Order: sequence, then C-alpha cells, then structure tokens
Amino acid sequence: MSAGPSQGNSLAPVQGAPTKYMEGMSEFTDDPERPEIVSHEYKPLIGSSVMGPGDRAMLARDINANYYFFDGFVILMGTDTMAYAALALSIMLQNLGKPVIFTRSQTPLREPYNDARKNLIMATIFASSDTPRCASSSTTV
Repeated sequence: MSAGPSQGNSLAPVQGAPTKYMEGMSEFTDDPERPEIVSHEYKPLIGSSVMGPGDRAMLARDINANYYFFDGFVILMGTDTMAYAALALSIMLQNLGKPVIFTRSQTPLREPYNDARKNLIMATIFASSDTPRCASSSTTV
C-alpha cells in the first residue's frame, strides 16, 4: 500500500509511510465517532513477496496477544501473497470472534490517484464493526 521507487524503478515498501499517511487522513482524525486507530509496523517491513510461514505465524501471535485491546485488526500487505496469508490466518485464528481484514491496493498511497485510501478506510470500517467476518478489500481497474 505504501511503496516507493527503489533501484531498478521497481516498488519497495517504505518504513513508516503507512502510519504517517494515516495520521494525515481527515477520515481518521476529524470524526469523533470513528474509533481510535493504532498502527503497528514490523521493523524491518516484511515484503509480501518474501513472506513465509513464520511471518504468518507472527501475525497470528500478535493478533492473539492484542485480542483484548482492539475491536478488530487490519493487515496491509502487497498482492503477492495476500491470499496465502489470509488463508493461513483464517485457520490459525479460528473462532477468533473479531474481524481481521486484509487489504491491499493496485496503486500506492503516495500516488495522487490511488485505490489505497478507499481500501484503507473501508478496511477500518469493517474492522471496527460488531459483526465478525472474513473480508478482503481491494479495487481493480
């Protein structure tokens, strides 16, 4: 969701960018009815193309460890392995009772015309709802 140019003109994750971007989103800061959003980024960031079983287990452990502190969880990730991660966590977190929402985008947050902003907003709405569900937010053009 928040990739920047790297060597070879490809995209690479940028540490701190999603958190910084969300802090400036009026949808999260101007509405007193919106729940508080707490961001956690892994250091170093885990590229979705290199995410493995241990990384997915770490996500599940972190969700379990923070279960009582949050209404739901949003996981931002690249498109490469989102389906694998969502499937693995749906098995590891059976009967969780709270929503875990995976979201991604086709265009990074830093681009002026992106799908990431809407996907992120919708993911937080679903994560803060009272109805547990399995959902994936994405937009294709």
